[in-house]
Amino acid sequence: MTKSNETKMVNIHEAKTHLSRIIQNILASGEPVTIARAGKPVVIVSAHPGSRPARRTLGKLRGKVRLPEDLGAQDAEIQKMFEGERR
Repeated sequence: MTKSNETKMVNIHEAKTHLSRIIQNILASGEPVTIARAGKPVVIVSAHPGSRPARRTLGKLRGKVRLPEDLGAQDAEIQKMFEGERR
């Protein structure tokens, strides 16, 4: 696979031989691949918009979720239920 200024480029023979690997790389990186015939670009293969998981946004629930003040109050009791009492 060679890399042009914008996208990676593979020839048709390589694309047919390694199609599964090329698709896996496209899905992992999000980068399209150009398939060329005799060194001239013919098509661009890219991931379908719904095929890649959306990036998670941090802080999306900030201000919408409230944790109780006594959240850890039952920790010792729960630990005893799982581990039994220590001697």
